[in-house]
Amino acid sequence: MTAVALPEPVTSPSAGYSADPDVALAAAGDRRAFERLYHQNVNRVFSLCARMVNDRTRAEELTQDVFVRAWDKLHLFRGEAAFGTWLHRMAVNVVLNARKTEGRQRARFDDDEEGDGIDVLPARPFAPGDRMDLEAAIALLPKGARRVFTLHDVEGYKHEEIAEMLGVTTGATKAQLHRARLLLRKALNR
Repeated sequence: MTAVALPEPVTSPSAGYSADPDVALAAAGDRRAFERLYHQNVNRVFSLCARMVNDRTRAEELTQDVFVRAWDKLHLFRGEAAFGTWLHRMAVNVVLNARKTEGRQRARFDDDEEGDGIDVLPARPFAPGDRMDLEAAIALLPKGARRVFTLHDVEGYKHEEIAEMLGVTTGATKAQLHRARLLLRKALNR
């Protein structure tokens, strides 16, 4: 992946920064410091994007979007969490926003009356014995349980990392994961 051309940053003198001096330097407009941050974090961000979209080309595009956004928003980083955690949250938000946008665009095509007629095919009715699919079952989980389940079982983060990201204890993440798995088993065995 190649580095992105970056616009001028908006700096805030009151922003707090983590122990990494490159974060403060980058927030002050130092492109080389930001480039170092980019190289330190690009593989993890790309990996996250790739897991979330399951398309290498799209993951590369989203990774670049994450770093452009990080450069634009670096002045908002308060240093309350690690820079990598802040960047992770931003990456998740960029991917989720891209999915929403793509979903809206698909919906426009689906509403097109001059389309290929696929949308008029009858849907297969659910028989009483059919099982709910996993994605729908995950969507029904309570917010906290869904977050922890997705971060742990889907994205592969450890409890310690999840606790830091969400600002909770590892015991809380383990309890939420246990709850999520029980609820999923119940939903999928209907």
